[in-house]
Amino acid sequence: MISILCVNPWIHDFAAYDFWSKPLGLLSLAAILKAHDCNVTYIDCTDRFHPRALPVSDPPARFGRGPYRKTRINKPDILSHIPRHYSRYGIDRQWFADDLRALHVPDLVLVTSIMTYWYPGVHETINMIKQVFPDVPVVLGGLYPLLCREHAEKHSPADAIAPGVSGLDVLNLVETHTGIPIPPRFDADDPDDRPFPAFGLQHNINYVTLLTSTGCPFRCPYCASSFIHPVMTRRSPASVVGEIGYWYKTHHVQNFVFYDDALLIDAEAHAIPIFEDLISRKLPLHFHTPNALHVREINEKTASLMRHAGFETIRLGLETADFTSRKKFDAKVTKEEFERAVACLKQAGFAGRQIGAYLLVGLPGQSFSSVEDSVKTVVETGITPIPAYYTPIPHTAMWPDAVANSAYDLAAEPLLTNNAILPCSEGGFSWETITRLRRLAAY
Repeated sequence: MISILCVNPWIHDFAAYDFWSKPLGLLSLAAILKAHDCNVTYIDCTDRFHPRALPVSDPPARFGRGPYRKTRINKPDILSHIPRHYSRYGIDRQWFADDLRALHVPDLVLVTSIMTYWYPGVHETINMIKQVFPDVPVVLGGLYPLLCREHAEKHSPADAIAPGVSGLDVLNLVETHTGIPIPPRFDADDPDDRPFPAFGLQHNINYVTLLTSTGCPFRCPYCASSFIHPVMTRRSPASVVGEIGYWYKTHHVQNFVFYDDALLIDAEAHAIPIFEDLISRKLPLHFHTPNALHVREINEKTASLMRHAGFETIRLGLETADFTSRKKFDAKVTKEEFERAVACLKQAGFAGRQIGAYLLVGLPGQSFSSVEDSVKTVVETGITPIPAYYTPIPHTAMWPDAVANSAYDLAAEPLLTNNAILPCSEGGFSWETITRLRRLAAY
């Protein structure tokens, strides 16, 4: 039997928090490998519920969110000018080393990655794996090698990179690095034919992340969704509700988090049947939308169904309330559509604290006064403004403007795209700016 170790790496950053963050792609590949009789083990270096951790506070009001374990470390030299502390977020190094040594030697190690500027944590993770298993091939996947391929090929300590691996592609990957072919057991083109992600490999399942579709019909210049998923695909509503019921029945999970970029698009054929089925089952569940909903798709019907289905956290993809000039960013929503969506959500019974509108901060050429005006506009509607600090992303339409407007060499160093340093803001990082925004958003 082929033995595969899957690893979610540490985070190195100025700040990090578990806002329903799970390596869904890696856990999906793990499930596919398990379904093909591979022996799959999993180590999450950001595990808040590691057996050696102190009892973790997990109050119901957080709906599964919570702080990572944090260890102060030195900042990378290129970030030494930023007046903030830098940390490793996740389990202790010794715990990870001990967990690795407790395993039988695997045939292959798969390591994922998320934010491109978290790559130092990825590299530290891979280096420790190779210290314990020096003769085992380590393959790096996830967003870092997909979006910054040249950098990953040049600097990653992995034996190989595999950007964009999904579905049955993982079987070919295993054959490439072990020499053992694995005949596929299901239809690669049918998303309903795949096993549910392997959340059961975790020490604790306090929430489950759901992906009912991939891709997005919009092409917003600051977003890489169309590069990551050029074609939009969808699971059937029955498959989605079946997965929710499975995790509730087998592991008593009550918090579910939609990772979709376009959950409400063509709602009559997709989201509405899901919501109606959930309502009919009368399960005590909570749903959350951290990836944001398209404002234009929220009407009386969708708002009412979300409320009755158990949605607790509504996030709107507003990005800016400067409706006169927003076309240079996107054309997803008008002022009237935003006001209508908020009114529908409130009429359905959602409180202002449950509804948040993301507002992009630090875009190339963006003035702070325009951000202030957007925050005030959102506050006036009675919902919560949520500043979303802009991260320049390669392969997006806004990337050339970001490179041109930044004081940093973004193209050469992913660390400099960290939204915590406001890489495209005039004057760069400023505690004064951050403080003003926090105070403004809180009033």
